[in-house]
Amino acid sequence: MGTATRRAAIRLLDAVLRRGEPLEAALASATRALTGGPDRGLAHAIAAETLRRLPDLDALIDSATKQRLPDDAKARFALRIALVQVLALGTPPHAAIATVLPLVDGGPRKLVHGVFSTITKSGVLLPEIPALPGDTEQRWEDNWGEEMVEAAGHAIAAPPPLDLTLADPAATAEWADRLGGVSLMPGHVRLPSGSAVMELQGFDEGAWWVQDLAASIPARLLGKGPGHVLDLCAAPGGKTLQLASAGWTVTAVDQSEARLGRLNENLERTNQAATVVTADLREWAPDAPADAILVDAPCSASGIFRRHPDVLYRVRPAVIAEMAELQAQILARAADWLKPGGAMVYATCSLEPEEGERQIEAFLSARPDYALVPITGDWPGLTGTGTIRTLPTMLAKEGRLDGFFIAMLQRKG
Repeated sequence: MGTATRRAAIRLLDAVLRRGEPLEAALASATRALTGGPDRGLAHAIAAETLRRLPDLDALIDSATKQRLPDDAKARFALRIALVQVLALGTPPHAAIATVLPLVDGGPRKLVHGVFSTITKSGVLLPEIPALPGDTEQRWEDNWGEEMVEAAGHAIAAPPPLDLTLADPAATAEWADRLGGVSLMPGHVRLPSGSAVMELQGFDEGAWWVQDLAASIPARLLGKGPGHVLDLCAAPGGKTLQLASAGWTVTAVDQSEARLGRLNENLERTNQAATVVTADLREWAPDAPADAILVDAPCSASGIFRRHPDVLYRVRPAVIAEMAELQAQILARAADWLKPGGAMVYATCSLEPEEGERQIEAFLSARPDYALVPITGDWPGLTGTGTIRTLPTMLAKEGRLDGFFIAMLQRKG
């Protein structure tokens, strides 16, 4: 099964790099031939680590070939996964090459073996801090500066820690102690990367759920109920659980039936209640205006690159523009669903200003019945304009944050 697992890893990489698919979305089809969970997990780990290290792996391959291999050449894919196993995952060289060579036919097989041997016998190591893809690095440097780019390299060097949001914030100290974690905010516990979620205390009784600290901020801003809140683009449901546990009457809407399945499972596990609706927000409308709205808008997801390194290769200007247009459509519709005086929180897990700062500027220009409510308090990423923009530069010693933009708006009475 070793070769089959590596074949699945190459299929995953091909889905991301050539077809622009999310890594997680491609997992089921790419690993269909694998019978065991450990094999599927290994294929995913090889593909994900390759994406974390892709520019550096390609630089090594190019240094050992007289003529540059095409980006989509089977030999390049084979070398990428063979080298990442040895240089990043600790696989013995003989095992890495033995499971990869059967995937390459004819003359390229000799090339792969020769290049692999040259690189591994040279004693070369991958850089401690991975390089970012050139176009992503340039875009982020233009928007956020060199310090952010350097921090992003540190952030992607290893999988991030595991953040948990507690159903009962009053029990923060208790759960931090029971789980052996640290808390960076009431109702939050951070654990080391690789923690086995379903084996942790409190999972079965629904005492907490997995949610990055930055992702928990939008619902925190709405505070406690009572009242009716619309959680738009709700799946997989972390913010729905927050709102329900805070006393709100929640209507959670998302167009992905599969992702809403996970939301329903989490509602059941945590003993929380919400009305769950499967619908496209461009066609759906509520029966009555809500007291509050949380728009967790669909986006490029470039802010979660340390968890999902495939976004570094899928997110291009055309994708950003497409997502920005969809966000504008959703905001325009949602704006009519809020009671006068009510609060709307807009959030995206994106590092692209077109999906955050510029989106809200355009919305406020088009909707004079809305005003920005400056966010106050001790929030990470709080800006001078009263919005929140979390970047990988923040909380570096504590394990960093995902990249988010968050704004609070109010409909004028």
